[in-house]
Amino acid sequence: MNGFLQRRAKTVASLVEKPLDLLVIGGGIVGAGIIRDAAMRGLRAGLVEQHDFASGTSSRSSRLLHGGIRYLAQGRVGLVHEASVEKKIIHEIAPHLADPLPFLFPSYRANKEWVLWQLKIGVKIYDLLCSGKNLGNSSWLNARETLQRVPGLSAEGLTGAVRYFDGFTNDARLVLDTLRSAARNGAILANYCRFVDATRKGDAWECTLVDALAEKRMTIQAKTIVNATGPWADRLPHSRVKLRLAKGVHLVVDRARISVPDTVVMTEGKRILFAIPWGERTILGTTDTDYNGPLDRIFAESADIRYILEITNRFFPTANLPENDVISSWAGVRPLIADPHGSPSDISRSHQIHNPEPGWWDVAGGKLTTYRLMAEETVNQIIHALKHAGLKPEPAPCSTAKEPLLPPAETTGISGILPPEFSQDAVQHFCENEWAAHLDDIMVRRTSWHYYYKDADARARQVAAWMKEFLDWPDDVVAKEIERYHEMTHLTEPRA
Repeated sequence: MNGFLQRRAKTVASLVEKPLDLLVIGGGIVGAGIIRDAAMRGLRAGLVEQHDFASGTSSRSSRLLHGGIRYLAQGRVGLVHEASVEKKIIHEIAPHLADPLPFLFPSYRANKEWVLWQLKIGVKIYDLLCSGKNLGNSSWLNARETLQRVPGLSAEGLTGAVRYFDGFTNDARLVLDTLRSAARNGAILANYCRFVDATRKGDAWECTLVDALAEKRMTIQAKTIVNATGPWADRLPHSRVKLRLAKGVHLVVDRARISVPDTVVMTEGKRILFAIPWGERTILGTTDTDYNGPLDRIFAESADIRYILEITNRFFPTANLPENDVISSWAGVRPLIADPHGSPSDISRSHQIHNPEPGWWDVAGGKLTTYRLMAEETVNQIIHALKHAGLKPEPAPCSTAKEPLLPPAETTGISGILPPEFSQDAVQHFCENEWAAHLDDIMVRRTSWHYYYKDADARARQVAAWMKEFLDWPDDVVAKEIERYHEMTHLTEPRA
């Protein structure tokens, strides 16, 4: 048995051997935050994810840690303050995944939704909602100063701009490092392990799981369960969640084509899109439209790509980006709390924690930025219930806002906002220390190499060769993994 299979067998045995205090279903950012918090407080806690960790919404966001200037304009002051405080906490506990990111928000005479004098007031309020300690101080520029800072920006009708700060992260790496932190504190973690159902028996749940890698069913016991499955949350047995899904698409282009020193806010009426500098690349997006399709096959449709490029070309007319300038794209869905009124952009990003029956919690909604707070509030409720049922010893208080995710020695050269250096050593680390089981696990989520490099296909073949060595793959598995990678990363509209 190779090292990967030995580690996997040990994980499965740990899940089965005795009852868990808590089983978390879902390996995205919310589930990762909950399992880390629970493990740090001393609970015997396990987490299962039906696919790879961070394979859903949590690797398909805009990669921003932000209070949300748009939410401030909507009057959601409480949400903005909550998120503004949390982005500072993430900057402190995971500085390698929370760079201060300046935003330039230009104002144009033709758009009456975003008037310069209102933006000036808004960014100062924004700073105050960070308890006066934002990641940088806001300011404003006149039209000439704005064009000096971003020379390619459209000058027609430009009245000036405001400049403010939020944070830039790597969403999938934030999930993985949070899980690595949880594992250091004793959490039991299994990707490619699907929750099927649970039956309440006495004071605990009897849960049926399927280990997709070994193709085996198993039964485990858990005193409490948290449904933290994001877009899948309303599809689980026992769930009482009602969701409205909103699709978001992002494009990656060469930084030389859209050269921005700061993130530039692009608007269409009330809607906001971003041009985000990312090393040698620029990320463009996002869309925000209702989604009712399959959750395992979300892709960037041609209409989505045209829409983003149209807005971008309007703001950067000399760029004149065609579709073949797009290096890569990703598409995901936001699991918003159901609200039939208004567009997806109008729906609150606040979260909900419900306990619809004894021992079961549904956690839904929220934002990437507020994941730690959502986890703390959820674990508080679980511990209260466990203590009422006689939990001993007394759990430790929550310390996730102060304890660093990982020491620098465990992140340097491996985890950051930009992809790590393309190397065999990095691939070996991901196979041995970060639960990588498939080629796309490494190319897409652990490294972003797929999104960043123009020659991603050739690099994927090299990574497959390295993984063959570390995971003892036979030749036919290598071929299947390359085929799977092509299928999993075909994120644009299928051609007829």
